Amino acid sequence: MKKVFRISTVPSSLNILLKGQLRYLNQFFEITAISGSGQDLDDTRLRENVKTHVIEMQRPISPFKDLISLVKLYWYFKKERPDIIHSITPKAGLLSMIAGKLAGIPIRMHTFTGLVFPYKNGLMQKVLIMMDRLLCYCATNIYPEGQGVKKDLEQYEITKKPLKVIANGNVNGIDIAYFDPVLFSEIDKLALRNELEIDGTDFVFLFVGRLVRDKGINELVEAFVELNIKSPKTKLLLVGPFEEELDPVLPETKNKIQNNANIISVGFQKDVRPYFAISDTFIFPSYREGFPNVLLQAGAMGLFSIVTDISGSNEIIKNGLNGQVIPVRDKNELFKAMSARLKNNNDGSPNENICRSLIAKAYEQSNVWESIKNEYYSLIDNN
Repeated sequence: MKKVFRISTVPSSLNILLKGQLRYLNQFFEITAISGSGQDLDDTRLRENVKTHVIEMQRPISPFKDLISLVKLYWYFKKERPDIIHSITPKAGLLSMIAGKLAGIPIRMHTFTGLVFPYKNGLMQKVLIMMDRLLCYCATNIYPEGQGVKKDLEQYEITKKPLKVIANGNVNGIDIAYFDPVLFSEIDKLALRNELEIDGTDFVFLFVGRLVRDKGINELVEAFVELNIKSPKTKLLLVGPFEEELDPVLPETKNKIQNNANIISVGFQKDVRPYFAISDTFIFPSYREGFPNVLLQAGAMGLFSIVTDISGSNEIIKNGLNGQVIPVRDKNELFKAMSARLKNNNDGSPNENICRSLIAKAYEQSNVWESIKNEYYSLIDNN
């Protein structure tokens, strides 16, 4: 079998973003998962039944530690001689593409799952652009996760090499059988609603993700509080952790979340499906994304989604069919969209079958996996 190394900076990317994919690919290739150490890497090895190898990499720019990681990657590549190295995440991409080129690895693939530099300014933006240009120079094949990421790479002239979006975008697709609303009975949903003190006639808006500024949480909470005054039979359900050190929400936003009885924050949940099952509309007002998995999950669970006009979100959501696209950082437009969902809920609004079928048709997981497998075979055959 041909050797394929899948590389990420931290093991959670392998364990969560690529769940199931490595096990599938391991039927056709000898897969090794490489990242920093941690329980996520152990979980990946056991669940995916693949080899793993630890090389610590730092997410922030750290010249001395980055050089050590680069040398370790180089010597491991020289020793093992993989046929393909395929990286995700920025630092793993930069270091593994440089190391792979120096080690003479014939096929060096990187998938851009999101870009940071379009949202930076000044010197930091220039440094990040330079790093991505170097990454692309050292890679043989470059894959934006979606059309929005591709457009940014082209607009900022990161590379002149061809850019290919695999399948319809997204690194792993969605497991339609796992994210299926029929798995949750009315009794299941009633029990969770009762536990959360949500009345059967309440309209539930749901957000799933980190509770940070650039996910649009400040605007979401402000819009909901205004809506809730006019429409008391509404609830805002927040599933995800606060992050106090990185990009925290405003203090007044956190205070409202903690003290408004109609805002329910349940923290991180390993299984988010029950929360989709009891909700009426998904809200994702993020400032920037690559290709958000959570929107695929919401759609597969049959939810109409209100999203901001950013890369990934505006590819998944078809305005008026499975959701509504609104401007970024616009509390007033978010309020209008949420109000419209309340008004139209029982008046010809898209049903869950439409929302689910659009996601299943474009992003079903087995199709994404097969496309990646075929891409590997094509590159090997043409090398």
